[in-house]
Amino acid sequence: MVSFRKAYQIKQRLAANILKRHGVHGIGVGLSDPRRPSKGAAIILYANALAATAKSNQKASSKRKPINCAMLQTKLGVPVRIVRSAGFHKHSSSESVRFRRRIRPVIAGYSVGTPGASGTAGLIVTKRKCGQNRYLLSNNHVLVNENSNRCSKTLQPGGADGGTVRKDRIGELHRFVRLSKKRNNYLDAAMAKPLRPALLSPRYAVFGTVPGHLRSYRVGDRFKKVGRTTGIRTGRVESIHTDIRVGYGSYGNLGTITFKNQSVIRGNRPVSLSGDSGSVWLTRRGNLAAAVNYAGSADGFLSISYPIEWFMQVFGTRVATPSSHHRRKCHALHRPGRSRLRNYAFTQPLPPKLLRAIRPITAEHCPPMCRR
Repeated sequence: MVSFRKAYQIKQRLAANILKRHGVHGIGVGLSDPRRPSKGAAIILYANALAATAKSNQKASSKRKPINCAMLQTKLGVPVRIVRSAGFHKHSSSESVRFRRRIRPVIAGYSVGTPGASGTAGLIVTKRKCGQNRYLLSNNHVLVNENSNRCSKTLQPGGADGGTVRKDRIGELHRFVRLSKKRNNYLDAAMAKPLRPALLSPRYAVFGTVPGHLRSYRVGDRFKKVGRTTGIRTGRVESIHTDIRVGYGSYGNLGTITFKNQSVIRGNRPVSLSGDSGSVWLTRRGNLAAAVNYAGSADGFLSISYPIEWFMQVFGTRVATPSSHHRRKCHALHRPGRSRLRNYAFTQPLPPKLLRAIRPITAEHCPPMCRR
């Protein structure tokens, strides 16, 4: 049986080269057999036509040869499991029939965005302990004007759902993490500041109050969420520590960019379609925030997400809770023991050196005459 630590170390060694292979979209760490967790860890490869094969085309270039699964397993000394996928893409907007209506005050799970697109309001967060300063958590590509710090007006519902600046503006972009074409990315994240605190309510559609967030979770954990397009969905963590290539198209002139140590969450039905970007996964029991969805496979069955603990670390925020809650519960979170934080079967908080390198950018304020 292979440990998650060994699988993680091998993934780290392979990732840079294997992501250059034609048809390979991601490499992560998961279970060798999801039905039998006791069998230990495996390298998970997300690829399209490059299925496991006994023979490879010797005339093809090394980047285009099919992956010989058996040979790779023998060479690495760790199980390798290939998951078929047509590639991963950020999601911004599409047709939907639920959770795209106007709602006041705004709560998590509903349509939000800019005049040109719609995503999902992921969560209401705050910067101060039990403070009244509330912010809206979502993705960079949902709240930001083309990955730049230019003024970005926040609408609810988003522009793709009929929202207009005149009638539906609730705030503006406050801070965000810029996405990079050249460097590794870790989170697609932004938060908006409301025009008035009362425009945001610290509740989550359908599920109610979110009392706090997880610092870590593991392969096999089950989550639930509400997204602007797919609505109420459940999923299971298929892999973590996953390095993955995500297509952003013309947004910010990014093309396809690389993310490190992401989580892939699989649903029995589509869990991440266009318009679901920004939605937050919760634990099935307790409603603790766990991960932020920002992309998915073409069929929507795979959600690409990152631990919400990373957002909280980078932006210095906590989950906002109703003022009626007892003060000691304002920022409840699950604090794992030291053994868990050293266990590669679990996601890990951002280390101090990396955290210092990920600096959120403050957006330009929109001109006063544009404000409501």
